[in-house]
Formats: sequence, C-alpha cells, structure tokens
Amino acid sequence: MPIYTYQVIKADGALGDVFEIVAKMSDPALTVHPETGEEVQRVYQAPNVAYRYTEMAGKQKFSNKNLDKLGFTKYQKEPGGTYRRMAGSGPEYIHKDGKFNN
Repeated sequence: MPIYTYQVIKADGALGDVFEIVAKMSDPALTVHPETGEEVQRVYQAPNVAYRYTEMAGKQKFSNKNLDKLGFTKYQKEPGGTYRRMAGSGPEYIHKDGKFNN
C-alpha cells in the first residue's frame, strides 16, 4: 500500500506538522487528522521511481565503459560501411570487404 503525506492546517491558516499514513489507493483522502481532528491537506511529492528502470540507468548499462568491463565487444558503423570498435577487444576497424585494421 502507498504511503501518503499530509500536513496539518492550523485554525489561523498556518501550516502545521507533517505526517505520513499508509492507506489503500481506493481510500478517500483524509480531511482531518486521525488523532487530533485538525484539518489536513495532502502533500504531493515526486514518485519514488526505482533507479534501475530509468532512462539514465539504461544508458549506463549499455555504455561503452560498462560493456568493456563486462567483456563485450561493441562496434559502431561509420560512413562507407566501416565498423569501428568502441568497447572490448578485437580489431580496431572492420571494413565492408572483410579486412581488419588493428
């Protein structure tokens, strides 16, 4: 179940204490503090996205440095049909005619 954050609103309109509560997504939002009965408002926060599923994590997994560290070889196509080694070991270039350059 998600954790929701609420903030107490004082009688004079000032903001009070912040607290968290675990509730079902289908439960209605709180309007009063469950213990004190004071008026509350929900505090919206950025979602906690697991790092391994972000775009940046994907880029790091397939970076030349990481591929080299894991023992993979990566070639990138260049103009003219030549492939240049970007990570790993092997010939520096592979030409479209099958020749290699070290």
